[in-house]
Amino acid sequence: MGYKQATPIQAQAIPHILESKDLIACAQTGTGKTAAFLVPTLSRISEAKYDFTSTLILVPTRELAKQIDDQVEGLSYFTGATSIAIYGGNNAQNWDQQKKALTSGADIIIATPGRLIAHMQMGYVKLDQLKYLILDEADKMLDMGFMDDLMKIISQLPKERQTLLFSATMPPKIRTFAKQILQEPEEISLSISKPAANIDQRIYLVYDSQKLKVLQHILKDAQIQTMILFTSRKNAVNDIVRSLQKMGFQAEGISSDRTQDEREATLQKFRNKQLQVLVATDVMSRGIDVDNISHVVNFDVPQDAEDYVHRIGRTARAGADGMAITFVNEQDQERLVKIEKLIERELPKLPLPEDVGEGPAFDPVGNSRRGGRGGRGTTPARRGGRPEGARGEGPRREGNRDRSQNRRRDGKPSGEKSAAPTTEGTTAPRPPKTEGQPQPPRAEGEEIKRKKKRRKKPANRKPAEGGQPTSPAATAAE
Repeated sequence: MGYKQATPIQAQAIPHILESKDLIACAQTGTGKTAAFLVPTLSRISEAKYDFTSTLILVPTRELAKQIDDQVEGLSYFTGATSIAIYGGNNAQNWDQQKKALTSGADIIIATPGRLIAHMQMGYVKLDQLKYLILDEADKMLDMGFMDDLMKIISQLPKERQTLLFSATMPPKIRTFAKQILQEPEEISLSISKPAANIDQRIYLVYDSQKLKVLQHILKDAQIQTMILFTSRKNAVNDIVRSLQKMGFQAEGISSDRTQDEREATLQKFRNKQLQVLVATDVMSRGIDVDNISHVVNFDVPQDAEDYVHRIGRTARAGADGMAITFVNEQDQERLVKIEKLIERELPKLPLPEDVGEGPAFDPVGNSRRGGRGGRGTTPARRGGRPEGARGEGPRREGNRDRSQNRRRDGKPSGEKSAAPTTEGTTAPRPPKTEGQPQPPRAEGEEIKRKKKRRKKPANRKPAEGGQPTSPAATAAE
């Protein structure tokens, strides 16, 4: 399989695992964590020749479960060990296959927590003799809200077992979680939250409307073998794919909205180099191993700084070189500052191509004060927002009109406010109410409202006429 020399995480983890010690191992993505726990575990299984399920590997995503299952198949070829991947998003036939494998008892179960619990509730999953529990990408599982599911599964496992926890980051919640499930663990920490040194990281400060134009320049100029483009919004995946296809690039997308069969087919095309660009959400940011990805583009900045490290870790794997490009709009500049703080490095901000225009200035503090929109009152922010279409500018102008009306309301009927605060909100905006005493104008305003309502909805005629005293409140509610 091409393994000639142990990586640092493998060299340090394998001896502890063979000595049956619990382990917390933290290393950056792409360093060989999977083989670090599979190789010694398969060695133990082949020696012991268990006739029951001895190993449970819990992972956050379907793609990672499938990938580990494939690696087990390769590494265990001469050991006779069997494995099954248990994950959701399948049809009834796959459920039956999973049930059959769980009933017959595979040596290794690789599962996402939610799907495993669904099978466990049916009563045929037997983990009462389990020897090894492995949690891969543990930090991601907790981020995705699997804490309760994990504790539910672990509560049904034998207390006498070896537990291995592998993670790319080590936040406090992971340490708290580890104390609950591990016993006197050994610890390994290698380059926590640091991207590989051979990744060329670049930043473009852009307005949202400029992103596709800059991307087109990058794709035209760079020697791209294969590229993953990450977006934080799954509803943007299809739009970006269509834009790339119009530019003439072979592109497809992966998100949680697609079926598992579709996701696997797209990923296989990407692995076979049939696709030049894969557009994906963060389901592809953890543990997925595809050779020779030359570029990673962050179409938007991830919410968590650690996710930036995972995303760009898809390139420059196994000692190769790679490039990571990140588009940063006004409201994402604060996130960029957090990323630079995490990786302890200031990232270069490149100028935009001439025909793209000027991007926003790098002013994270100022943009934060202005509500993360690049400063509503500054000329560059408005200029940058316009090309995206009236959709972006319209609501802001409408909001400004509303604010000016509020000021007029506060100015003219200020005397009425204290007299009738409950109904003033429905009548103050109407000009007739500034004439005369407060009570008569309100009655006139309400009558006008009822007439309009009768014209629009004839069916409501009788209730409106019969319920005169209470109709203003109903109108206000509408």
